[in-house]
Amino acid sequence: MTIDVSSHDLAVLCARACDDKQATDIAVLPVGDVLAVTEYFVVASASNPRQVRAITDAVLTQVREAVGRGPLRSEGVREQQWVLVDYGDVVVHVFSEETRRFYEIERLYKDVEPLDWAAAELS
Repeated sequence: MTIDVSSHDLAVLCARACDDKQATDIAVLPVGDVLAVTEYFVVASASNPRQVRAITDAVLTQVREAVGRGPLRSEGVREQQWVLVDYGDVVVHVFSEETRRFYEIERLYKDVEPLDWAAAELS
């Protein structure tokens, strides 16, 4: 059963799932005004490939258990350097620290004010 949840709440849920597995530098970027394909990016870093996998698994599990949704697609799971989990309205990027430094994804959206996901209230 799928529970209807706002994009905002789904992004916060994903960020908290990342935090549960000690992801670092978690950012929730409301990119809906600059991208037509999604509303939020959740970006997180991991110190090693095992942690990339653990964070990704936590996101998949917590979203499935909380709202009954699976991703539309996932990429990079095998390589565990940059995993993309696409829920349509929310896209989660889990990077190894080195890969995140290389791509600097936040630099592309520097004009987007990050959401304070840790203090955000869910509706």
